[in-house]
Amino acid sequence: MTRGQRNYAIVTASYWGFTLTDGALRMLVLLHFFRLGYSPFTLAFLFLLYEAAGVVANVVGGWLATHYGIPRMLAVGLSTQIAGFLLLSAVSPEWSAALSVAWVVIAQGICGVAKDLTKTASKSAIKVAEAEARGEAGESRLFRWVAWFTGSKNAMKGAGFFLGGVLLETLGFRLALWVMAGALGLILVAALVSLPARMGKAKASRSARELFGKSRGVNLLAGARVALFGARDVWFVVGVPVFLYASGWTFTGVGAFLALWTIAYGLAQASAPAVVRRSPNGLTTEVEAARWWSLRLALVPALIAAVLALAPPRPDLILVVGLGLFGAAFAVNSSVHSYLILAYAGSEKAAEDVGFYYAANALGRFFGTLLSGLLFQVGGIFACLLGSALMLAACFAVTLALPMRRRDAVAAE
Repeated sequence: MTRGQRNYAIVTASYWGFTLTDGALRMLVLLHFFRLGYSPFTLAFLFLLYEAAGVVANVVGGWLATHYGIPRMLAVGLSTQIAGFLLLSAVSPEWSAALSVAWVVIAQGICGVAKDLTKTASKSAIKVAEAEARGEAGESRLFRWVAWFTGSKNAMKGAGFFLGGVLLETLGFRLALWVMAGALGLILVAALVSLPARMGKAKASRSARELFGKSRGVNLLAGARVALFGARDVWFVVGVPVFLYASGWTFTGVGAFLALWTIAYGLAQASAPAVVRRSPNGLTTEVEAARWWSLRLALVPALIAAVLALAPPRPDLILVVGLGLFGAAFAVNSSVHSYLILAYAGSEKAAEDVGFYYAANALGRFFGTLLSGLLFQVGGIFACLLGSALMLAACFAVTLALPMRRRDAVAAE
């Protein structure tokens, strides 16, 4: 095993552990407070700071990872997540609803910072590790490594959804958070002693203008990412779990389904290199794939909404089948996007470009989360599906302008 392969394996394993607990956290918070009687919009509000914090955390995290090195930022992300878990565990059932909501929003905001610091550091490490491995072995593996990392990460997130439902049923809200904090502490120590301290360290941007002066390719892809992830979360965050629970599903059943869906989605992401034909310049067919997979994806929520409008006898099963189709198309689309950002990113400041891109990702999740609760409360799952279709249409429109040559990708807007 080369040094690059070893570092890639360590970063991937560390992020697996983080993602497992992060997925469990989402189910713990969503199901625990839904059981306490919180409305769909209030449930969405609990996650808003979590998503909004990621916008700033990704940009700042990318700069810090470039300036101080990727391992240090990975450690900061893991430590921040532990702090968020411990803060969240202090919520008391004796508190007023207003105090509980405020406390949870703040704790979730801390966890949101942690997630995006960890994500930016981890995904930037792929670019660095793959460059090391390519230098040692002479073979480009970027698409395969990105696809495997992204797919396996989401499979672990799916397992986390199931874990969250199980922990809530068996250990309760507070003890589950303590157990997860302890597990992350072990991962933190292992990552610190295993990775080279200066990995990914480079000369960081000296001004805000330099930091935000991204290439045409990065800017356009970031815009498409806002719409893509908003389209997923507008029905996935609140709409789907609450709709299934209201249809008679148990907490464990909802968690198990979301877990299986996310695991299958992750496996589909990992297989994207087998679906998307590679081009000699690394952009031509990959950009075409980003365009047409987003168009196919836009049709799925529109068709689900059309079927639900006919009032079928088991709308929950229609939603489950439709979500399966959506997940397959979304997985390929997301994997291609994750590859393209590293293909467009500059080699010297890859962490900054990746951080900017995932800030757009967090912004999309923020809007999707907000609209998920709002649209579900106003028009149920039908309104959420229509919102998703419109966002995906916007994603397709932006991808039509993506550059297909590296010279065009780095040209100024």
